[in-house]
Amino acid sequence: MVEPLPITRRRFLSSHRSLVAFFSIATFASLFVWQFRGGGGGTSLYRLNGLSSVLWWKTTTITTAGADGFPRLRPVSFNLTDFGAVGDGVTINTEAFERAVSAIYKKGGGELYVPRGRWLTAPFNLTSFMTLFLDEGAEILAVQDESLWPLLPPLPSYGYGREHPGPRYGSFIHGQYLKDVVVTGNNGSINGQGESWWKKYRSKLLNHTRGPLVQIMWSSDIVFANITLRDSPFWTLHPYDCKNVTITNMTILAPVFEAPNTDGIDPDSCEDMIIENSYISVGDDGIAIKSGWDQYGTTYGRPSKNILIRNLTIRSNVSAGISIGSEMSGGVSNITVENILIWSSRRGVRIKTAPGRGGYVRDITFRNVTFDELRVGIVIKTDYNEHPDGRFDPQAFPVLENINYIGIYGQGVRVPVRIEGSKEIPVRNVTFKDMSVGITYKKKHIFQCAYVQGRVIGTIFPAPCENLDRYDEQEQMVKQSDSHNATDVDYEI
Repeated sequence: MVEPLPITRRRFLSSHRSLVAFFSIATFASLFVWQFRGGGGGTSLYRLNGLSSVLWWKTTTITTAGADGFPRLRPVSFNLTDFGAVGDGVTINTEAFERAVSAIYKKGGGELYVPRGRWLTAPFNLTSFMTLFLDEGAEILAVQDESLWPLLPPLPSYGYGREHPGPRYGSFIHGQYLKDVVVTGNNGSINGQGESWWKKYRSKLLNHTRGPLVQIMWSSDIVFANITLRDSPFWTLHPYDCKNVTITNMTILAPVFEAPNTDGIDPDSCEDMIIENSYISVGDDGIAIKSGWDQYGTTYGRPSKNILIRNLTIRSNVSAGISIGSEMSGGVSNITVENILIWSSRRGVRIKTAPGRGGYVRDITFRNVTFDELRVGIVIKTDYNEHPDGRFDPQAFPVLENINYIGIYGQGVRVPVRIEGSKEIPVRNVTFKDMSVGITYKKKHIFQCAYVQGRVIGTIFPAPCENLDRYDEQEQMVKQSDSHNATDVDYEI
C-alpha cells in the first residue's frame, strides 16, 4: 500500500532547492512520456494527503504520490485506437475497451488515453492503478440495448433491489475492490444516452433496476476530475462503500424534467470524501448522501461520514440541490456543505427519513449556501415512507441531531424553512445563524417547524418559529422556548 505524503515531508517543498529538484524530475518524466506516446496530450494529477491537492502539467500521465513524496507515473500509457477502436459513434468498441483494460491489468497499472471521437461501447470494468483519460472532444457513448448490460446482484444494503426485486443492471463504467483509480481528462465526456431507459421506466417496460452511469464499489483512493458525465439511465456517479474519494471540477448533466432518478452524485456508505468545484444540473437530487435502506442498511452497517462538499452550483428542478437520505439506515455523520449556489430548484438542502429507517443523521453543517428561485429552501422530512419490503421494523426510529445552518442567503424562495420532526423522530439541537432569505410568499407560516429543539443566534430573516430558543450575537440566551413540540407545517403553501 502506498502511504500518502505526510505533512512533515510536504514542508520540504518550501525550499528553493527542493522545488528545483522536484520540477526537474517532473520535466524529465514529462519529456519521457511525451516521447513514448508520440506527443499525445495528457494531464497529471498529483494527490497529497489523500484528498484535495491537485497539481497539473501537460503531457504526463495521471499519477498519485509515491512513498518518496514525488509523483509516481503510471508504468505505461495506451491509446484506445491501439486496440482497434473506431470513434465514429456507430462501431461498438466493447472489445477494444476490454482489451485495453486487460493490458493495463497485466502491466500492473497504466493509463488508457481516449482521443477525440465518439466511442460507442457496452458497459466495461476498470482495474486498479488505472487512469482513464478522455481528451477534449472525446465522448464515450453507452449502447442503448439493455440486453448488452450485465445483471448484478442487488446491493447488500438495499435488500431486494431499488426498483424491482432480484438482479439489477450494472453500471456503464464499473469497478469493484479497486485501488488508485483516476477518471479524468480535458473535459471529455461519458454519455449514458439515458433517454430510452427513462421512457421504458415510465412505461413500466423494464424488469430490473436501472444501472448507474458510473459505479465504483468497495474501493479506495479514487479520483474523478475534469470530465462531463451526462444522461445517465439512473443515478449518475455512485461511489458505494468507498474510502478516500475526490470528485473535483466535474460537469454533471441530465434534463431537469422527465429524466427520473438521475441524481448527480450519490455517496453511499462512503467515508473521507471531497466533492468540489463542480456544476450539476439533473433530473433528481444534485447530491444525495446515502447509507442503505431500512433493515438491510442497518445490518450492512456502513455509515457515510467525513464528507466535504464545497464550491458547487446545482440545479434540481424536481427535487433538491443536496439531500441526505432517505436511504440512511447505516448512519450519516460529519458532513460539511459550504459555498453552494442552488438555483431554479424545487428544494435547496434536504434531510429525509422515516420510521423503519433506523440509523442517524448527526453533526451536519450547511455554511454559506445561497438559494435563488426555490420553492422550499431548507427541508427536514421524517415521513418519507418508501420501503424495500414489509419486513422493516416500524419502531426503528432514526436519530436527527446536531444540524447547523450558518450563512444561509437567497431570493425568490416561497418557504425558506420546513422542518417537520415528529413525536417519534424529533429533530434535536438545530442551530440557525446569519440567515437572510428573500421570500415570494409574504404571509405567515413560511418558517415552518414541528417537534424541533434548537436555537437561533442573533437576528435572522424571516423570523424563526417559536420552537427555537433565542440567543444574542454573543451567544447568550435571550429567551428559552417552551414550544419545542409545536406544529406549524403547511404543505398548502
